[in-house]
Amino acid sequence: MSQAVSQEAARRRQSVSTPADSLIIKLSIRVGRGQAKEVERFIKFAFVGALGFVIDLSTVVILQNTLLPPENAETVTLVNSIAFVLAVCSNFVCNRFWTYPDSRSYSLHRQLTQFAIVSVIGLLIRNLWINGTYETMGQLSTSVLQTVAVDYAPELIDQNKLGTTIALVFGVLIVMIWNFVANRFWTYNDVE
Repeated sequence: MSQAVSQEAARRRQSVSTPADSLIIKLSIRVGRGQAKEVERFIKFAFVGALGFVIDLSTVVILQNTLLPPENAETVTLVNSIAFVLAVCSNFVCNRFWTYPDSRSYSLHRQLTQFAIVSVIGLLIRNLWINGTYETMGQLSTSVLQTVAVDYAPELIDQNKLGTTIALVFGVLIVMIWNFVANRFWTYNDVE
């Protein structure tokens, strides 16, 4: 019994607490009932994902408006890849210490490798989506904006920036589902 208590104490020292934890736990118990812990993990995963999205989107916006304007598909891919890597680094640290603090039976190196593999697959899915849709999204959004502001006539690069941002939002939602399922059942499969 004392070993179990000391393991729980060690796990708590390795985890991160936030002011939102008690609210998340209450919501998880109410919504999840028998699966409250999984609901709690999903909510935390979504919060971490939201932080990652802020990092991701702000990196895309900053790079597109400074060093790497979206002049072609290669530049769009490079910008999205840089942003994705920064978000993934943040997400791994937050998930390891907040979402899955009880996942310690595997080494940091193993979990980081697995998380990176899942993330690279997510990046490929996302880049395929963005490269396949950013021009169309830019054209559609420009058409919608022109119905409101008739004189709106953006340059192609501005249209591509808008299209990339819109495609990114949808791409993040698509990849979030992949990331949660793959990481929960592969990277962090050592939690109950």
